Amino acid sequence: MTSETDKISEKMKAVKNACDTAPTGLKKDVAMKHYQAAEKASTEDDEVETLKELDAATLALS
Repeated sequence: MTSETDKISEKMKAVKNACDTAPTGLKKDVAMKHYQAAEKASTEDDEVETLKELDAATLALS
């Protein structure tokens, strides 16, 4: 794994944890949709889209 891949992996773990521990509600639902889109982008090796969706998930929880 490259350094960039490590960073994305760590960010995915952090966002997943934030989504899992967020209180139930609209913010969590929106964040989870973005997280799932990030997972899909990650499996397609689309780093730009993965990061975009992770940022959107983080924003949705704030």
